[in-house]
Amino acid sequence: MVDLGWDRSFALEQSGDDEEILEELLDLFRDSSASDLAKIKNGVADRDSVAVADAAHSIKGAAASLGIEGIRRVATDMEKNGREGDLEKIPDLLVKLEALLVEVAGIK
Repeated sequence: MVDLGWDRSFALEQSGDDEEILEELLDLFRDSSASDLAKIKNGVADRDSVAVADAAHSIKGAAASLGIEGIRRVATDMEKNGREGDLEKIPDLLVKLEALLVEVAGIK
């Protein structure tokens, strides 16, 4: 399984060293990634590689801004495959992404 690879000090720095803001940013990430995850699943079901790539891109950027490297890497792979029109690897990447998002639910 992929390591979450969260750099908490980077995320805290991004939030101006404010713990409350960091928690708000994490909550926003959880909400937006849940929405994007649904878009990825719908894109796979509809065989819409552009929708998969766009939603993965959104997750990738949000994860990068919070120093969540494991999610950024998986989302990057998903986006690349989607942009190439290759949905074959997406189900395996989706399993990894979902597991990582469960981990994020438990971080503070």
